[in-house]
Amino acid sequence: MSVLFIGGGNMAQALMGGMVAHGQDVRDMVVVEIDEVTAQAVAARWAIRVVPHIPVDLKEISTVVLAVKPQQLVAVLQAMPPLEAQQLVISIVAGWTTTRLSQALGGHVNLVRAMPNTPALVRAGTTGLFAMDGVSEDDRLNAQALLQAVGAVHWMPEESLMDVVTALSGSGPAYVFLLMEAMQAIAIELGLETSMARAMALETVRGAAQLACSGDVAPQILRERVTSPGGTTEAALGVLQTEQWVAILQRAVRAAAQRSAELAHPLPGESQ
Repeated sequence: MSVLFIGGGNMAQALMGGMVAHGQDVRDMVVVEIDEVTAQAVAARWAIRVVPHIPVDLKEISTVVLAVKPQQLVAVLQAMPPLEAQQLVISIVAGWTTTRLSQALGGHVNLVRAMPNTPALVRAGTTGLFAMDGVSEDDRLNAQALLQAVGAVHWMPEESLMDVVTALSGSGPAYVFLLMEAMQAIAIELGLETSMARAMALETVRGAAQLACSGDVAPQILRERVTSPGGTTEAALGVLQTEQWVAILQRAVRAAAQRSAELAHPLPGESQ
């Protein structure tokens, strides 16, 4: 598989690193990156060829990965040379539906939309994927293999569910980081030294996640196992329930999903 990355930022680099670790030949990879510092970093780290502009001829490329910021994508698509029907385009750009991308690419339908999350940077990500009807089974597998290089993948049967993916796993790490912040802050307030409070908060979240992922036991059951009647955990959960912590979190995820759907609307003057 020959791959052209348009954009060489953190998420693109995570994918590059995962692909190289899984045996991808760097000679079959090209990166388009206009930022000189980023370009030099990519070239130095993996010896991947980096160019400042999209090549005028993409005939040797089997897969194009769009990995730029949403506000940069219009200019990128305008500079894109015509694609062959068999060339696969994978977009990790937030807020762009496959229909919108297809129209901007002159009707190209071999498109997969992906929403990875930041734990992909340590190859522990989770990615939601959606493919247009024109994507072959082989190209679905190619897209899946590329994203599996940085973690788990999940195919969505409907594109509207990508808004849920964005709210749950795309934004989800921020919810967990906020929980870590809060746990660390209160531990310091109650007397723990800062570095110890940080370590124990992070280790607790990591350990709980590993335990939850280690089997088929539902989180509810795991929570109940930790909660002894009249004990410390029950006292803490009582406060969270009184303050409607679960309902607040669910409203937050719903707000993120709604915002994701809003961002998918075309810009003024752009066709749907």
